[in-house]
Amino acid sequence: MKNLIFINGTMGVGKTVTSRELQKLLPNSVFLDGDWCWDMSPFIVNDETKKMVIDNISYLLNNYISCSVYENIIFCWVMHEQSILDDVLSRLDKHSCILYKFSLVCSEQALISRIRKDIEMGIRTEDVINRSISRLKNYFEMDTEKIDVSKVSAKEAAKIIFGYIKK
Repeated sequence: MKNLIFINGTMGVGKTVTSRELQKLLPNSVFLDGDWCWDMSPFIVNDETKKMVIDNISYLLNNYISCSVYENIIFCWVMHEQSILDDVLSRLDKHSCILYKFSLVCSEQALISRIRKDIEMGIRTEDVINRSISRLKNYFEMDTEKIDVSKVSAKEAAKIIFGYIKK
C-alpha cells in the first residue's frame, strides 16, 4: 500500500517547507504543491481556472499513485473548504493507498509572524495577512488531523506527521 499524504492549511502556515522536510524522512517519495498547478501570470481565480487546477492536481496525483517507484505521495495546498478537499479526493484512484489528511494550524500571532517573514523576503505581499487569518478558523473544522505549528519548526512538524504514518 502507498501512503497518500495531504497537508492542508492557510497561506503562510508552513505547508510547503513542512512537506519538503517530510519528503526527506520518507523513502521513495514524491511531493506535489498544488500551487505549482496554477502558477500563472496574471493570477486569475474564476470557475475556469479553479476547474483547471483541480484537473491538473488530480492528473498528477493519479500518475504518482500509478507509478510503481513511489511509496509515499505528499500533496500540499490551500484547501480552505472541506468541499475542495473532498473534490480532489473524489477524483483519485485511492484503492492502493492509505490516506492521511493533515491540517497545519497555528495561533493568529504565529501566522502573522510567519507571513511577515515571507513579506520581508519578497515571497508574499501584505494583503495575504488578512486573507490568511480569515481562513484560519476553517481548518479547525475540517475532517483532518490537526497539527498545531505555532511553536514548532517545519522539521518538527514533519517529524510529527512522520510519526502518524509510521505507526
